[in-house]
Amino acid sequence: MYERNFPQLCIGDILAVSQWVEEGNKRRIQIFEGNLIAQHKKGASSTFTVRKIGANGIAVERIFPFYAPMIESIKVVTKAQVRRAKLYYLRDRVGRAARVKEKIQRKIRPVKDLRSRASQEISEVK
Repeated sequence: MYERNFPQLCIGDILAVSQWVEEGNKRRIQIFEGNLIAQHKKGASSTFTVRKIGANGIAVERIFPFYAPMIESIKVVTKAQVRRAKLYYLRDRVGRAARVKEKIQRKIRPVKDLRSRASQEISEVK
């Protein structure tokens, strides 16, 4: 097994998976973007399932082998906040009900800057 430099994948995240596609004698990269609904971590046979809503509201699911050479890159578009390990219930939902709550992360200021500012304010007061 070789190391893949992909970001850490979490269930519910919206992923953009870039994969190589061969059409005749041409190769090109095609992007498949959707929700990560399942992961199976079993060493070399690890897979992840991505679900997107295609044209005319038709849902499309793809199962990608994690170590497949056809995958060029994986980009996390949006982080999600979910409380399940598998999101198979999204298959039964339609429209806005099929959305997953977005995870909002706060920016944390470094502690070093706060201490230096406090020491500067104290020296200015004296």
